[in-house]
Amino acid sequence: MTNHRIALIPGDGIGAEVLPPAQQVLDAIGRRHGFGFTYTAYDWSGERYLRDGAMMPKDGLDQLRDKDAILLGAVGYPGVPDHVSLWGLLIPIRRSFRQYVNLRPIRVFEGIDSPVRGAVAGEVDFVVVRENVEGEYSEIGGRLNRGFPEEMAVQEAVFTRAGVTRVLDDAFDLSAQRGGKVTSATKSNGIVHTMPFWDELVAERAAAHPTVTWDQEHIDALAAKFVLDPARFDVVVGSNLFGDILSDLAAAVAGSIGIAPAANLNPEREFPSMFEPVHGSAPDIAGRGIANPLGAVWSAAMMLDHLGHPEAGKDVTDAIAAVLAKTDVRTPDLGGTASTAEFTEKLLELL
Repeated sequence: MTNHRIALIPGDGIGAEVLPPAQQVLDAIGRRHGFGFTYTAYDWSGERYLRDGAMMPKDGLDQLRDKDAILLGAVGYPGVPDHVSLWGLLIPIRRSFRQYVNLRPIRVFEGIDSPVRGAVAGEVDFVVVRENVEGEYSEIGGRLNRGFPEEMAVQEAVFTRAGVTRVLDDAFDLSAQRGGKVTSATKSNGIVHTMPFWDELVAERAAAHPTVTWDQEHIDALAAKFVLDPARFDVVVGSNLFGDILSDLAAAVAGSIGIAPAANLNPEREFPSMFEPVHGSAPDIAGRGIANPLGAVWSAAMMLDHLGHPEAGKDVTDAIAAVLAKTDVRTPDLGGTASTAEFTEKLLELL
């Protein structure tokens, strides 16, 4: 029987509450399809940072290197600045393991009322493909004259031909599989160097994928169209910053950011890929047992696809759709009163 080695990093806040349901779903679906999992858990978190001065140990990446995949809960802890927690754990994993494609599927499920009138179940189903290791989230820059009136901060955006091309190719390949079109997020009317370069590469890669139609939208207009007409989109590709913002907006359009999953992929499979819900650690509800586990469960379904079990992944997303369409069991973020455990129990029952 195939056995997959999975690293579990619950992280902070509700991360520790949503990973166990995902693990239960994985074990159940594995038994059905004839494969198993061996889990190794790591206490890398903001709490660890306050205790030991680091989000993870110096050899943390080496501990993950031989795993088949990484399942992450959430990062963010009161008292630890967000840039410290992010750059101490999540970003080093993404960059050291060359997880340069971030996939964030968006879907309006039957049984969930979107706050957007035009977002109808069965019609809104698209994927945001985000460049994940360079762009606006670079390490290049610094601070000067701290504390003086002329204090300044410089942050450089980095767009390389190799980095942009590979994520564009992934987006066009994905759209070819889905039979849709690619929409590129840009801002080349205002950002004079990086965005025209991005646009040139989009046109170049589009020519190499003649079966896929494409267009481009400036990020401000695109944000408006996500709200006004979300059903028009299939694959949306954007830079690190644009993809990050658009995917959170799209998750809200779908009804709750608690549902949204993400995959940080190393397409060459030279390193483990990482899967995580889009939501944060939500310290305001942590410890109350009411977190929505669907983002983590859907992320686990994406992990199944990546590990070569697409049928099992579909079984999980079908169960998610069923629990939302056929029952009134809901966590508070979806307007219900169910606890995380009660919601998970119903999901497992339908699975």
